[in-house]
Amino acid sequence: MWRYVLWLLLLLQSIAFTSANLHTEQHVLGGKSSKATTGDSSGAEIITAQAAGQTVREPGAELVESALTELRKLYKPLHARARKPNGLFSALGQFVITALPTFRLTASPPEQAAASRMSNALRHATQLLEESARLNNSDALYILAEMNFYGNYSHPRNFKAAFGYYHQLALLNGNASAMYMLGLMYSTGIGGAVERDQARALLYYTFAANKGHTRAEMTVAHRHHAGIGTPKSCEVAARYYKRVADKAIEWYRSGPPGGRSWILEAHRIADDTGGAYGEGASVVSAGENSARSHPDSEASIEDIIEYLDLMAQKGDFKAAFNLGRIYYEGQRGLSKNMAIARRYFLDVVQKYWKKNRPIENPKGGLERFAGKAAGYIGRMYLRGEGVEQNFDRAKFWLERGSLLKDAQSQHFLGLMYLHGYGVKRDLPQAIDYFKAAASLDYAAAQVQLGILYLDQGNTEDLIAANHYFELAMRWGHIEAYYYMAEVNMYGVGRDPNCQQAVSYYKIVAERAEPIVSSWADANLAYESGNVELALLEYLGAAEQGYERAQNNVAHLLDPDKSRLPFLHRLLSPTPTSPLLHNPTLALIYWTRSARQSNIDALVKMGDYYLYGIGTEADVDKAVQCYTGASEYLQSAQALYNLGWMHEHGIGLDQDYHLAKRYYDSALETNEEAYLPVTLSLLKLRVKSAWNTLTHGRINSIQDEPAPKKEWSFREWINNFLQNDEGQYYEEYYDEYYDDSMPGGDPLDFEDGLTESLVILGLAAVLAFLIMYRNQRQQQVVRQQQMQAQQPQQGLGQQQQQAQGQQHGQQQAQQPAQHQEQQQQELFPQPGDPQFGQWAVGH
Repeated sequence: MWRYVLWLLLLLQSIAFTSANLHTEQHVLGGKSSKATTGDSSGAEIITAQAAGQTVREPGAELVESALTELRKLYKPLHARARKPNGLFSALGQFVITALPTFRLTASPPEQAAASRMSNALRHATQLLEESARLNNSDALYILAEMNFYGNYSHPRNFKAAFGYYHQLALLNGNASAMYMLGLMYSTGIGGAVERDQARALLYYTFAANKGHTRAEMTVAHRHHAGIGTPKSCEVAARYYKRVADKAIEWYRSGPPGGRSWILEAHRIADDTGGAYGEGASVVSAGENSARSHPDSEASIEDIIEYLDLMAQKGDFKAAFNLGRIYYEGQRGLSKNMAIARRYFLDVVQKYWKKNRPIENPKGGLERFAGKAAGYIGRMYLRGEGVEQNFDRAKFWLERGSLLKDAQSQHFLGLMYLHGYGVKRDLPQAIDYFKAAASLDYAAAQVQLGILYLDQGNTEDLIAANHYFELAMRWGHIEAYYYMAEVNMYGVGRDPNCQQAVSYYKIVAERAEPIVSSWADANLAYESGNVELALLEYLGAAEQGYERAQNNVAHLLDPDKSRLPFLHRLLSPTPTSPLLHNPTLALIYWTRSARQSNIDALVKMGDYYLYGIGTEADVDKAVQCYTGASEYLQSAQALYNLGWMHEHGIGLDQDYHLAKRYYDSALETNEEAYLPVTLSLLKLRVKSAWNTLTHGRINSIQDEPAPKKEWSFREWINNFLQNDEGQYYEEYYDEYYDDSMPGGDPLDFEDGLTESLVILGLAAVLAFLIMYRNQRQQQVVRQQQMQAQQPQQGLGQQQQQAQGQQHGQQQAQQPAQHQEQQQQELFPQPGDPQFGQWAVGH
């Protein structure tokens, strides 16, 4: 029953919102407000006056102006703390001061303590605003809501009061910003003002988005794209993302020639310290990413600028050019300074051009850097950056840069001829400049060529346009992503692809940070030390779908930053703010960050499910998270955790052998895990040995079976002739050395030398046996000849000798015949039919 009543109230509330004919944005300090009210007679008078074209002020407007006068005096802008690393003694002193315990004997209730911190001026301004809010003044309601939510002007935060003011303003006139904030509070449950309710959050977000609120449009698009509180819908996500992308491109093109430029602020604060698990343990700073993540993490931008300035003063034109680029483009934590940038660029060009002509025999590389510097100077004159806009001066410097083959100079010359900036419009000339710059892989020129080809509409032109847009996307050009989104959305030259279009629209929307997000304010609050305000600012960007913001919110709320709680409490003795103690919300944003392919966030999810942080312990979900993060050996931490679970039998079968495999894989993935993996393997081997000795039921560590190799006859002979040391040396030699000779085929020592030695050995044995046989035959023939030459002695003696000789010959012939017979059995005579078979080894 209560459910139907709730939905009926929501329906009535939605009708009230959609029927309001009001402004969509709230401009607090500008004095503009939503003029229509409901439920009193003054609202009817205001609507009548607006219809008549009269300017009517809301009741209580004078009170709001007086309050704003007081608040402007209290406004103190945030200042980022210097990021330059301190010295050893300074860091040690800060550690000692921070580690000293503090004692508080008495404490006031939070409300009383908050009220006591308010200055008289702030208290007076608040009273004026509250009096105006009782008159239903929309500006007063919005200012009070913002002060209670964000703590503006040092006002104490009171999320329940903020929710009340936002709700009153939304009911009063359907203010889009108020409805967006109501959606944010229902989505996150921040501050405990309301319980999390994703259905109500989506409802308020949708109302605000339909009234044109940009951040609400982006939030609704992300929810339909990711399926948060609603089924996934590519069509709905594409519709809302396209609205934001259209606004982003319109804002981008509203700038000077070439489009607006801004500093991208989106980043993960955990990456500043090496990732969610620290340097070397996180995917972002381990393995292949270790070389790309913060190679100069200890060097601050101040140190880099100081070093480059010193080198520039010594005449280093490369250092001067790099300094010019740093000040021209700016970066997070360093604002742009066009005057300083122009000074460094002029320093470079003056080294190459003397009296309007190039110098003779310039230093190596000076010509190229002078062309680039001239391109930047021409760009500044064309866009009016740091100097008064002057097309003639811009053309002068850009032509100088173009003569030195500078891509940027060629591109902006193309823009001048395309749009007629100070010159007569000449499309063929513009195309020539664009093609020259695009051939040097200049993204902006590739986009312009893509646009020109896209306007032609022919099949070949559409293919060329698609090619140029894809080339420009490699450099992150916002217009290239926008046109590729349009091409995929409407199927220009291809089949429509909603998923691809949504991904490109999302990139376009997220890159236009100054108009769609609060990244700059969030980073400034964090760097100034106001972590609570940074969390609230990051929450808005996280709801809009920024993965980095989701990661930042989870990191700030993460209670598991350290595995050494005692040391963590020692280093951070101040108690954690209740606002920053919300592990359930941390798990929600770890999950959303992991769904956008953040591996460390997926491992963090596994930790939360394993230890029951912010949710009930669920070992099966932890295993799923670790397994997903360990696929393709991406996370050494996940592999190590799976090994630990196999070792202790938590969530997985207790198996020492599988545990060793996971530990080995973790070390293979990240060499910096050598110490923890080695210690764990040492402990694991001891446990496995004891398990084997006691005949335990756990599968112990086993030697990996060596793969059996089928030996050929030649390999068998080689291994038989060589000893183990020779075989090992040969394998080592083959692995690290190359036997090939320059200009010729590689020498095959194994095949040639070994076979030759075997053949020569067999031939030598055969020759020896033949020689031995011939010598035996010659010895028998000589003995017969000596016996035939002896003289005969007496007849009797002769007869007797003949008889004896005959008897002796018979006896001598018997062993000779027997020996010859044996020799014939062993060695057939040449000409014998068996001689051929004996010679071939049969």
